[in-house]
Amino acid sequence: MLHDEMYMHEALYEARLAAAKGEVPIGAVIVRRGVIISRGHNLKELGKNAQLHAEMIALKNASEYLNSWRLTGSTLYVTIEPCLMCAGAIYQARILRVVYGAQDWKAGAFGSLYDLSEDPRINHKVQLQKGVLEQECAQIMSGFFEKLRTKYR
Repeated sequence: MLHDEMYMHEALYEARLAAAKGEVPIGAVIVRRGVIISRGHNLKELGKNAQLHAEMIALKNASEYLNSWRLTGSTLYVTIEPCLMCAGAIYQARILRVVYGAQDWKAGAFGSLYDLSEDPRINHKVQLQKGVLEQECAQIMSGFFEKLRTKYR
């Protein structure tokens, strides 16, 4: 659990980078054999691309780093529960483990709105760890949206 918190702090750093750019503050890192091999944060607004979620960017960067789409043995740390699109990519990349901070009751695909990890029809299994630094991860999101709401009042 100590390592999970350490890597989640790195994902929170990425989330802060997203917030500084006016993006929804979600950050992700991918770890393999104790080394961060990839990072990502939301760039959907700046990139004008719905696929530029933190997880998708981190998966792409990890694949480039390893020169393979197979990210077996890797752990994805992400501040907010992945959505369906990201969960599908996580399965496709053969990620071993997903560790996330706060749940996403509107779009989460690993326990909140859906739970793909419980679907017996999927041939690849992903290990889940939920709620790591949950308060900090939830706070960065709620703080971002609170600032956004006050900006437009």
